[in-house]
Amino acid sequence: MITAKHYDTIVAPVITEKATLMSEDNKVVFKVAVNANKKDIAAAVEALFKVKVSKVNTILTKGKTKRFRGHLGKRVDVKKAIVTLEEGHSIDITTGL
Repeated sequence: MITAKHYDTIVAPVITEKATLMSEDNKVVFKVAVNANKKDIAAAVEALFKVKVSKVNTILTKGKTKRFRGHLGKRVDVKKAIVTLEEGHSIDITTGL
């Protein structure tokens, strides 16, 4: 059953050259909420895309401190999840939800 929490967990797909190459190995990359854990991410992907997830790896990139017009600022923290799907399952990111 799909809930609002599933939509809050998965923020956006990551569409880069490296992520496209990973899709050949049955892996999909998503930008996820910073407070989401691996179980939440797996449940959200399974509910939204109706696939089976075998593994989830997460990456937390801390925001850099940058200077803009003489003032210090900080970029936001970004969390990405590399979701490995089971054999026979696939997600077409270009179609959207």
